Amino acid sequence: MAKITVALATHNEEKNLEACLKAVKDIADEIVVVDGESTDRTVEVAKSFGAKVVVVPNQQIFHINKQKALDLSSSEWILQLDADEIVSRKLGQEIKKIISMTEEDIDRYQEELPNKKMFLRHQKLIEERDGKIGSYNGHYKAFFIPRLNYFLGKYLRYGGVYPDGVIRLVKKGYAKFPCIDVHEQISVNGKVGWLTNDLMHMADPTFKRYIQRNSRYIDLITEQLKSAKTRRDFLTFFKYIFVLPIWWFLLTFVRHKGFLDNWQGFVFSFFSSLRFPRAYLRYIKNK
Repeated sequence: MAKITVALATHNEEKNLEACLKAVKDIADEIVVVDGESTDRTVEVAKSFGAKVVVVPNQQIFHINKQKALDLSSSEWILQLDADEIVSRKLGQEIKKIISMTEEDIDRYQEELPNKKMFLRHQKLIEERDGKIGSYNGHYKAFFIPRLNYFLGKYLRYGGVYPDGVIRLVKKGYAKFPCIDVHEQISVNGKVGWLTNDLMHMADPTFKRYIQRNSRYIDLITEQLKSAKTRRDFLTFFKYIFVLPIWWFLLTFVRHKGFLDNWQGFVFSFFSSLRFPRAYLRYIKNK
C-alpha cells in the first residue's frame, strides 16, 4: 500500500490547524509542518498530532516554505494542504483509492469522472493563464482537487469560483514550486489528473479576514506593477480605475452567474473587482 505524507507550510494558523489535521489523521502516514516563526500556538497544535515540525523564517512568497515541506516529506505520495483547508471523509477515501491504483485503473477513473467536461474546461483556463501543466504522456504524477471556498457563511459555487482546481496530491520528486510568484502553479513532471470530491477551503469566514487576505494580494499586485514599470498616464489610470473593475464585476457576477450565490456572490464580485484600482493607486502613490 502506497504511503502518503500530509505537508503544510504555516504561519499563525492556530485557529485553523487543528480542524485541518484532525481531518487527515486517519489517512496520513506522516505529517510535515514547515512553520514560518508563528507567534501563536501553531507549532504546539502541529506537534499534538505527531507532526514533524521545522521552524524557518516566514516568507512573503509562501511557496518557498511549501517547497521545503515537500522536500522534507518521505512518503511516495504527498498531500500538500493549506491550514485552512479541510479534507472531507469522501475525499480522504478517494485519495487512498487513487494512490493504490494501477495506471490503467487511473486512466479508466479519469474517463469516468462525473464532472470531467467542467474540470477540463477549468484546467484549460488555468493553462491559458499559467502555461502548460504537466505532460500528456507517461504516468500520473499529480492530481487536481476541486475546491469549495467558504465566504461569509456560504460555499461559493458560481461567479467563476468553482471548481477552483488546485494541484494538491503529488508524487514525491515529480512536483516543484517555482517560488517566484504567490499565484504560481506548481510544476509537474508527468501527467496530471483530477479527483472528484471537494476540498473544503475555509477561506473567508469573516469579512475582516477577507479584507486582510485581499490586502496582501493587492500589495503583491502593486509590486508586479512596479516590476513591470507600468505606465502612469491617463489611459492606464482609466483602465485600472474604471475598465478592469467593471469588466471583472460583470464577468463574475453576470456572465458566471455570481448572483446565484445570493448576497455573498455580490460582495465577492464587487470587492474582488476593487483590487485593480486599489493596486494601481498604491502603485502611483509610492513612486
